[in-house]
Amino acid sequence: MHSAPDIFAYRPYWAKRLGPAPVLPMSRAEMDALGWDACDIILITGDAYVDHPSFGMAVIGRVLEAQGFRVGIIAQPDWTGTADFTRLGRPTLFFGVTGGNMDSMVNRYTADRKVRSNDAYTPDGAGGLRPDRAVLVYAQRCREAWKDVPLVIGGIEASLRRIAHFDYWSEKIRRSILFDAKADLLVYGNGERQIVEIAHRLAGGESVRELRDIRGTGYVCKRLPEGWDVLDSSHVDTPGRVDTHEDPYAEAPACDKREPAAAADPTAKVVQFHPRHKRPTGGRTCIRLPSYEAVKDDRVLYAHASRVLHQETNPGNARPLVQRHGERELWLNPPPIPLTTPELDAVFELPYTRLPHPAYGGANIPAYEMIRFSVNIMRGCFGGCTFCSITEHEGRIIQNRSEDSIIRELETIRDSVPGFTGAISDLGGPTANMYRLACKDEATEAACRRLSCVYPKICRNLNTNHDPLIRLYRRARALPGIKRISIASGLRYDLAVESPEYIKELVTHHVGGYLKIAPEHTEDGPLTKMMKPGMGSYYRFKKLFERYSKAAGKEQYLIPYFIAAHPGTTDEDMLNLALWLKQNGFRADQVQTFLPSPMATATAMYYSGKNPLHRVRHDSETVSIPKGLKVRRLHKAFLRYHDPDNWPLLRDALKRMGREDLIGNGKRHLVPRWQPAGTGQPAKGGRAAGKGRPFLTQHTGLPPQAEVRGQGDRKPAGRRRRPGKGA
Repeated sequence: MHSAPDIFAYRPYWAKRLGPAPVLPMSRAEMDALGWDACDIILITGDAYVDHPSFGMAVIGRVLEAQGFRVGIIAQPDWTGTADFTRLGRPTLFFGVTGGNMDSMVNRYTADRKVRSNDAYTPDGAGGLRPDRAVLVYAQRCREAWKDVPLVIGGIEASLRRIAHFDYWSEKIRRSILFDAKADLLVYGNGERQIVEIAHRLAGGESVRELRDIRGTGYVCKRLPEGWDVLDSSHVDTPGRVDTHEDPYAEAPACDKREPAAAADPTAKVVQFHPRHKRPTGGRTCIRLPSYEAVKDDRVLYAHASRVLHQETNPGNARPLVQRHGERELWLNPPPIPLTTPELDAVFELPYTRLPHPAYGGANIPAYEMIRFSVNIMRGCFGGCTFCSITEHEGRIIQNRSEDSIIRELETIRDSVPGFTGAISDLGGPTANMYRLACKDEATEAACRRLSCVYPKICRNLNTNHDPLIRLYRRARALPGIKRISIASGLRYDLAVESPEYIKELVTHHVGGYLKIAPEHTEDGPLTKMMKPGMGSYYRFKKLFERYSKAAGKEQYLIPYFIAAHPGTTDEDMLNLALWLKQNGFRADQVQTFLPSPMATATAMYYSGKNPLHRVRHDSETVSIPKGLKVRRLHKAFLRYHDPDNWPLLRDALKRMGREDLIGNGKRHLVPRWQPAGTGQPAKGGRAAGKGRPFLTQHTGLPPQAEVRGQGDRKPAGRRRRPGKGA
């Protein structure tokens, strides 16, 4: 793995002598109280400002402050004019813009493109306080207010739109967000390392146009940098002899380049590349993706570009990517080097107040209430689920905090956070149980191009030892004043079964009656497109869960999550899933319908009908795609087979599928023949429409009052229960 300077080893900027601010200022009055005549950096975010390490702008702001920079925050500005964008004056170095901890479009709309009625990152949950495509709108207002100030965009919204991408909400291919935002730099992934280098180099007198070599960033240029070989990957293979690979992740070049497209820079060396030739070695090589115009016109090329991009995400071997947009080039440097444990510890131990900004008074911010008593112990995910955005943003290499740092944060919560009663709501992150799991060999890890360490089976090079996590749980429980610790982050049960002792520890001490896990489906067709384990792992985990729950004298239940209308799912798959749900006594009152988030592999499947988990050609595997309101509504109805409003739709589908034997009034039937009065029409709002109400799953083997409330209308950024981070 490449090395990088410690982000806290830079010589501090002169304003370090002023010391940390009690809270980063949001007004000129606060700046005056601090004795500031200007801010060096102004961060603009679509979220309310909560000074907590689970909120991205607080992390970036405090990291920059620790470098000696004066940092101001403009939270949820009025985007209809420029007044709010000038309230802190002109920054001496740059603007940093993000849509917030969530993509603004995912935050605003359900999978059925219905407007959500609330926003968890806004005071009192009020909706409508951030614009659609917030990064674009905020960037445009910054340019209007301060045309000559360098502009850096980042966060998950920018990160997932760093190349030409399919936009579900407009049903078209959009350019890289850099072009529409007219920003100088894009920061992708967790942004601490990049933003610190940007700030110090600008403070040292460099122009923003000179910042061309920072990993984890992208920019627009007219010509490619000098001294680079171009590996042209702008075409897919032509029909011919194809070698079969049992492992879809076996390293193989993505394309056959018989007629490489001309590079925008006529002096750049273009390397013709054939699958049976060796890759260029020893020099500096970038990869040319199909252009924006090409992927806009050719769905197969879009899937091919997605495959190439995902193969270039390992910081140990990724190469720069270049994609032409008209007469200009998009250049993406390789991903950032993950933070070390000491660096991550230092980030989480900066002087956060762990409270919303005082300007909000007593307003309730739902996202803050959800994580105020939780602790993030790691970053990243090597699961590679195709519908999830975690790996595209945070990467596949797990970044861990030290045990001591985590314990110190628990003590801080216990001693200083108002309202703490002794209950910790979560010790986790993107996943509950990947803490300190990694490849057994650093050299192997640096050379690997697999999209997942656990699919189609757990890699033999992966360390699956859960002992460090067990020790952490036990040490945390032993802290005076800590009465209970729940584990609410998503659990990888296929990893957990490799450590029965971990399952015993979890169900004995950290499950409060119900544990939510995510098989996502029961059928192999959709599971292979999701890169999720089969039901065998679920049953193994269920057996251990029930054994250790019984040994602990506890009555506890598993609550599974499932996805409707995922690429690769047929009506028969959803019928089989509905039958499984009924057989096992589960009733889902709200379900997740697949939402094609930008840059996800499943989104490439959804748009192209091809499978980028394998080499893509015009004649390669075609994926069945449940598209259109009627099909998506039917797939949701199968998951909610018990809802009378869905019965007419299901009866028609069962007749069409030749399964009328499932219509009747007996226990073996899926839907009855009779229809209650006043039912039979799908609701236009409320729970069936998924308008932000709580997810409700009832296990019919329990008393009627035993209902489990959890997360409703889940967002596609993974199973994480806390906000994300990044610039």
